[in-house]
Parts: sequence; C-alpha cells; structure tokens
Amino acid sequence: MNSTAIRDGGSDGTKEFFEEVVQISRVNKVVKGGRRMSFRVFVVVGDKNGKIGLGLGKSKEVPLGIQTALAQAKKNMFAIKGVDRTVNHEVQARFGGATVVIRPAKPGTGIIAGGSVRVVLQALGVNDVVAKCHGSNNPMNAAKATVMALECLRDYDEECAFRGVKFFVSDVQKKTRTAVKQTELEVETNEQ
Repeated sequence: MNSTAIRDGGSDGTKEFFEEVVQISRVNKVVKGGRRMSFRVFVVVGDKNGKIGLGLGKSKEVPLGIQTALAQAKKNMFAIKGVDRTVNHEVQARFGGATVVIRPAKPGTGIIAGGSVRVVLQALGVNDVVAKCHGSNNPMNAAKATVMALECLRDYDEECAFRGVKFFVSDVQKKTRTAVKQTELEVETNEQ
C-alpha cells in the first residue's frame, strides 16, 4: 500500500474514484544479454458507493505501470449488491491460498481488516466490518478472494426468497429501501 488518491471530478464531469496502489513488484526477464527488469503494479479502484475494480499493470517504469493498472481497473469495474454501511451477512471465499471471511459489524466499529482486504473494503465504501484473511499473505490473492466473497452477498429480497420467509424490518430500514428504489426508478426514467 504505497499511495492513496481520490481523483477530483473537476469541471469536466468525470467521476471521483478511490485509487490505491496495493503492490509494486520488480520482475526480471532473463534474455540472452542478461536480465530485463520491469515493474508489476496491482491497484484497487472504487467509487465508495458499491462499485469496485482491480487492475494489474506491467511496464519498464513505475508511473506507466500505475497508469496501465488504473486503466484496466476502471475498465473492469462492477457493482456489488448487499453492501451499505456494512455487509448484510457473513460471507467467506477462497482464491488460491487465501481464504477471506467477512462479517457485519455494529455502527462505529470501523474497518477491522488488514492489507489488501482493507483496501478493497474502503474502495467499496463499507464503514463497519470485521474481516480476516487466512492462509496466503499474497495481496493479489487476498484482494481477489475478498471480491469473490463480496459477490456472494445477497440483498434483503434475495435472502427472503432464498429462505422462503419474511424478516422483521424496522421502519427506518423500510423508508431507506423505499427511497433507494424510488431514486433508481427516477434514474431509469431519466436515462430513457
């Protein structure tokens, strides 16, 4: 985790993104005349509102590698459902040797996670969550396992359909969910 940046939208109308370089590795290619050194850069990009992307860039210079990785991460951004202040339920996923467990937490807990798991959750916009990475300490595998775990999340309606029951929902949660659905409908009608 070498640098953090939140790009300002400015007057040209571009979006703001949370961008963080997770890992910079120096790699070598052995050729006839010796070794050719280059850099591999792994970045995480998110809008802190439920969208996230991972990118990997390689170049002979670090700044070019970062640009390549950011472009790839922005191109590969996707939305994660079931995420608000915290995650809806406990999820677990495995990628390579890394196993990540993500649990919901009470308000005010903060993000209790380490390494690239923390970076992914920050970029996603989660405020209160407890996460643990077991097995490998490879930042790339941990980040991909985190994303796989977050993709397994289900929102309230999916969970009710899955279990075949309706849960108790407080009035505040109902109002919030109704307001979100109304905004989504307004956005859809404006786009058409």
